[in-house]
Amino acid sequence: MAKSIPSAGLRLRLRLRRNARRRSRKSTRKIPKGVIHVQASFHNTIVTVTDVRGRVISWSSAGTCGFKSTRKGTPFAAQTAAGDAIRPVVDQGMQRAEVRIKGPGLGRDAALRAIRRSGIRLSCIRDVTPLPHNGCRPPKKRRV
Repeated sequence: MAKSIPSAGLRLRLRLRRNARRRSRKSTRKIPKGVIHVQASFHNTIVTVTDVRGRVISWSSAGTCGFKSTRKGTPFAAQTAAGDAIRPVVDQGMQRAEVRIKGPGLGRDAALRAIRRSGIRLSCIRDVTPLPHNGCRPPKKRRV
C-alpha cells in the first residue's frame, strides 16, 4: 500500500509542532548550580554562564549589549553584560554559582557587583588571570 503525500499546509504544521517541542524541552532544563566566567579586557567584557560540566547556557558581552568602541571597556558596560547573561539562567532556576574572573579590565568589579545583585549565591570567586612564569624574552635594549 502506498502512503499518501501530506499537503504543504499539513507538512508546515507538523514541522512547527516538532520545532515547538524542541524549544520547550531546552528551556525547561533546570540548572541548580553553574559557573560564571568573566573575561575583562581593557576593550571589552565577556560574561559566559556554563553548567558544572562546562556546557554554555548563556553568554553576553558589552558589544552585544549595544556598546560601541571605547564604551565597551567601561564598568557600566560590564555591569549590563553581566546582568544580560545572568537573567536567563536565573529564570531556569540557578541558585548557586562559582565565579571565575580573567583579565585586567575595568569591568571586573562591576560585573561581580552585578552578579551579586542578581540573587545567585556565590560559592567561590576565583581569579584565573594567566600569569607568565618569566615568559618570553624581552626585546633587546635600544641603543640611541
